[in-house]
Amino acid sequence: MTVASVIVDVPAKQTDRPFDYSIPEHLNGVIVPGMRVIVPFGPRKIQGFVIEIKSNSDFGKLKEIIEPMDLTPIINDELLALGDWLTEESLCYKISAYQVMLPAALKAKYEKKIRITGDIQALSEELIHVFGKKDIITWEEAVEQGVLSLLQKEAAKNTVEIIYEVKERVKKKKLKHVFSSLTKEELIVAKEQLPVQAAKQRDVIDFILHTDSPIELRKLLSELHISSSTVKGLIQKGLLAEKELEVYRDPFEDRQFARTEPLPLTENQLQAITPILASVEENRHQTFLLYGVTGSGKTEVYLQSIQRVLQSKKEAIVLVPEISLTPQMVKRFKGRFGNQVAVLHSGLSAGEKYDEWRKIQRKEVKVVVGARSAIFAPFENLGIIIIDEEHETSYKQEENPRYHARDVAIERAMNHQCPVILGSATPSLESFARAQKGVYALLSLPSRMNNQALPSVDIIDMREELRDGNRSMFSRLLLEKVKDRLEKREQIVLFLNKRGHSSFVMCRDCGYVVNCPNCDISLTYHRANQQMKCHYCGHEEQVPRQCPECSSEHIRYFGTGTQKVEEELVKVLPEARIIRMDVDTTSRKGSHEKLLDQFQEGHADILLGTQMIAKGLDFPNITLVGVLSADTMLHLPDFRSSEKTFQLLTQVSGRAGRHEKEGEVVIQTYTPEHYSIELAAEQDYDRFYEQEMMLRKIHKYPPFYYIALVTVSHEELMKVVSVTEKVTTYIRSKLSNEAICLGPVASPIPRINNRYRYQCLIKYKREPGLNQALKKMLDQYQQEIHTNGLQISVDVNPFILM
Repeated sequence: MTVASVIVDVPAKQTDRPFDYSIPEHLNGVIVPGMRVIVPFGPRKIQGFVIEIKSNSDFGKLKEIIEPMDLTPIINDELLALGDWLTEESLCYKISAYQVMLPAALKAKYEKKIRITGDIQALSEELIHVFGKKDIITWEEAVEQGVLSLLQKEAAKNTVEIIYEVKERVKKKKLKHVFSSLTKEELIVAKEQLPVQAAKQRDVIDFILHTDSPIELRKLLSELHISSSTVKGLIQKGLLAEKELEVYRDPFEDRQFARTEPLPLTENQLQAITPILASVEENRHQTFLLYGVTGSGKTEVYLQSIQRVLQSKKEAIVLVPEISLTPQMVKRFKGRFGNQVAVLHSGLSAGEKYDEWRKIQRKEVKVVVGARSAIFAPFENLGIIIIDEEHETSYKQEENPRYHARDVAIERAMNHQCPVILGSATPSLESFARAQKGVYALLSLPSRMNNQALPSVDIIDMREELRDGNRSMFSRLLLEKVKDRLEKREQIVLFLNKRGHSSFVMCRDCGYVVNCPNCDISLTYHRANQQMKCHYCGHEEQVPRQCPECSSEHIRYFGTGTQKVEEELVKVLPEARIIRMDVDTTSRKGSHEKLLDQFQEGHADILLGTQMIAKGLDFPNITLVGVLSADTMLHLPDFRSSEKTFQLLTQVSGRAGRHEKEGEVVIQTYTPEHYSIELAAEQDYDRFYEQEMMLRKIHKYPPFYYIALVTVSHEELMKVVSVTEKVTTYIRSKLSNEAICLGPVASPIPRINNRYRYQCLIKYKREPGLNQALKKMLDQYQQEIHTNGLQISVDVNPFILM
């Protein structure tokens, strides 16, 4: 008897272990680790992942696997092992670890079919009989006829494949194709017999004679400038036949990427790339921190490293933060490596993602460029992993499994014995500290590509502007410089450090602020519909006419949002053409790209936006960058707020003067004396690092200590407090004296969606028993979590402490 160990699709503590199922006779040898199977679980049938095949089980009577869902494994051995590691590291369930590795299309309800991809005559008699005249049969038919093992052998030879017709999720995209139903010789004879006036039909036949494979009908019609009736006539005469064939959904199909050639490297780039290439050649794992100022040519180092990897028949994963998956980045990779590149990011539909993922799984591509989850791309022969802008917080997933892409990258690279490159102009303190200690190898690109000077920066104290009677949101210097650029026909980027039309509505007489009734946080004012909205639970209400506290009519909104800035700009500079990029204007698919293309082609003078314009943009004509509000992030209750402010300001400044023209930056702030703003103006990362590390050491924060955050939430306040107290006491009892356990305290946002939130923060250096204790604590409350509405989340190395 052969037995399969299966992880079932039920994320709960009781089911978070392998269950043994016996493999029925006819499926012997068909079922292998990494496949999905359907198994009986209690009264229902559910999906599970096979993690191992063994010859016996410790249990007596086993249920049988009902059927496999795949012909080939969809999770390879390395990713199966990675699932174990992820479960340990992020304290999640095994099933969640496997689900995160797959595209959404494979997590739905499914209808499976088997299709012939090769020549039907190449199949065995039995299979020809089963398929009959069709080239697709349903999975059910294959099971009834008992031909799964035959089909599996054919799948190995690529003569048949399985397709998932995923109900209500993803259908494969099919288009009509035309092909000859006769041999070439017969077709030539038939062509001669066509009447003289059928010139167009002759053209079609000539075209078909010169193509070996079926041609897409749309393409045929447009190439020959004919109507579909011409082709229909040939089909009726029996010379041509048509069938629907699958095509990949290509998010970039209407775009041509100009091929680019490797650029000659500068002295600095050569010094940086040499050790990377050495570790590629020697199949040696090493983590490099590529620390280069903005515009120093990091991308070219990535591209040439990948080229070397591809020459040695291996594959590459490139991660970019979601926001800066700008078309520019895709263009650079597609331009250099053409069709060998798959792109995975949130702007794609479920179907497009599924198709890109299948290209990787079928080994049709060699390079993946994508956001966080692309780190799980199912490559089997990785040669390099690159994480661009490695300091970005979007590399950390905020829901289960709470992994950091950098940790996963290093783990995978160790398995494949290949290098990891972490690139950034402003590395996270953790990474830079590791490079200083020699855990990572530090590679530097200290100057810009064409030795252009970094832009000059002016810091404007907005308190002075107010004292001098300037009440607008633009300082006088910034306005002067903007007018000057408009006259010179140069482009300007204005950056606003947050979203929303303005932050909050406040009474100027008594100071009352309108808060959300379900969450303890002020409502955000949106100008478009005169509404106030909560960005946590979605509650909306109208702006009150008078203050609910003191009945004063002086109730106004405070703060600035992109819409308001745009209105002000139009007032003072009516001639300026403005493109606004924020959450509202880029919510539609492809809009991000359209706006940037318009700006690049010079259809606008000013690009106004939030975080999404801070990184990765490289336009030769931008010579002025204005930061309207440098300090909105400085005042968040987060120990990383200075670091985030410094990174953002440095990144934004880096958009100016990247080519021949010199760049200038104007930073407006109410706290000009803060070191993160002063040092960002000088782009002096090293001094910022020293100063910030000193503070982190004093306050016992990373990178000197690790942290873990436990958050408890429930609808009753007393319940939350008592559970958090018990949790904290229990964890404290399991920690050594070196560790610090802060709490229980209310979270910085003490209530979201009518649920009270309390937390406890653990700071530690080496606590081998901590993960075990946290897991035990979660198990302890498992019952209440399922029945009582209690929620407990554990985030090891959190990036958001709110």
